[in-house]
Amino acid sequence: MTAARTAPHLAHRTKRRRDVVTPEGIALPFTVASRSARAGALILDLVIMFVVGLGVTLALVWIAGGLFRGEFAEMSGASEFLAVFWILFWFLLWNGYFMILEMGPRGATLGKRAAGIRVAARGGGRLTPEAVVARNLLRDIELFLPLIFLLNAPSGAMGMAGLAAAAWFLIFVLFPCFNRDALRAGDLIAGTWVVEAPRAKLAGALSAEGAAREGASAVTGAEYRFGDAELSIYGTYELQTLERVLRDDKPETLASVHEAICRKIGWNPGHGDERAFLEAFYSQLRARLEGDMRFGKRKADKFG
Repeated sequence: MTAARTAPHLAHRTKRRRDVVTPEGIALPFTVASRSARAGALILDLVIMFVVGLGVTLALVWIAGGLFRGEFAEMSGASEFLAVFWILFWFLLWNGYFMILEMGPRGATLGKRAAGIRVAARGGGRLTPEAVVARNLLRDIELFLPLIFLLNAPSGAMGMAGLAAAAWFLIFVLFPCFNRDALRAGDLIAGTWVVEAPRAKLAGALSAEGAAREGASAVTGAEYRFGDAELSIYGTYELQTLERVLRDDKPETLASVHEAICRKIGWNPGHGDERAFLEAFYSQLRARLEGDMRFGKRKADKFG
């Protein structure tokens, strides 16, 4: 018999599939974001930043219009304040937009969310603020500084400096094309990559049937009821990870996650009923986190 072939429209996704082992020893599958998705997300983010910046600039110009004492008069103190505010605003927008949004629970800017991708740690651990800061600071050195130099250089007067800036720009722009994970130089230094963020919702069976609903296994009849002490260990990040594991439904991954959770909460329910245990734990953990959020409490992950 001939080996089964991957459908042509899915072949490109198969090439981008990666398995990452978390610090707990759990193998999780990821799909590396395509280069086109990353480029589209960056362009969309830049458009959003430009529109927001232009709107704020026009608003400040309108406010400042009534603060001049005459056509050629010096600016009043209030106008000088607005000028300083405008400079600080652009500084924070330029540097804070990517960092603040990527440090959030989704690990993605508005452009990345629209493209269905997010930033993740290549080692399978938690995405740290240090990694986010490092990858975004490198973006200025990789792209924006040489691009600004090229755009501001007089036409026909580039010289050796202009050629060096052009070469610098092209090297870093094309850098993701020469490695299999489409990494930027910033990703390489920060230990991050950009992966697809699955949008599919958890199947109804995970939250409305079987052990997830009853807290009891249809296979062994064992009841799984977890107290606040067990459920308080994990947060939203672990809930989303568990959801992905249940959706993928790989026996070896279910067993690894089952063992890791049991070790963490001090349970020893045995083997052979891993999925029922995880369904019950997922359902009760989600209910607890949703209940806490109604009272303004949010636990991002087990470190929170």
